[in-house]
Amino acid sequence: MRVESRLLAMLEGESNLTLDQLNLATQAWITQEYHRTVHREIGVTPLERYLAGPNVGRECPGSEALRAAFRIEVKRRQRRSDGTVSLAAKRFEIPSRYRHLSDVRLRYARWDLSRVDLIDPQSGAILCSVYPIDKVANAEALRRVVEPVSYSPTPPSCGIAPLLKQMIADYAATGLQPAYLPDSDSKDDPT
Repeated sequence: MRVESRLLAMLEGESNLTLDQLNLATQAWITQEYHRTVHREIGVTPLERYLAGPNVGRECPGSEALRAAFRIEVKRRQRRSDGTVSLAAKRFEIPSRYRHLSDVRLRYARWDLSRVDLIDPQSGAILCSVYPIDKVANAEALRRVVEPVSYSPTPPSCGIAPLLKQMIADYAATGLQPAYLPDSDSKDDPT
């Protein structure tokens, strides 16, 4: 009722009223008059009522969190020959510590290939970032020989485990007496 009696009455004299002018006038009227006038039903102004109520607003996430939220996850097969995957017609190099994976999961935004992450398929955690191959730098780079990935288990070693050997050596270096010393007389006496 107040919109018709106050706002529209103030706009009756405008013959060429556009939608932009109406929006601007409505916003100005609400901010300057409507929110600052005491209402009969609530007994205060709408602005006072809003400020006295509980805060139900949420903090806006940061730009990095928003960028991370709007990404897709895809599965790609890693090339065994050079440890790369193809994504959006570009080649990305998977770090050598993940060369044993035949299939990898990547998370990226279609419009921004500057940030592509390698994802753990079970937990969804980011393992590392992957980057496009720089063909010029890659052509001139010296290569190290990469050992083939061995899938055969190593045979168990015999004797004391290396960690336990280290613990024994560290204990001996302290110079402390052993906690238990067998009684030399008990070996001779069978009773």
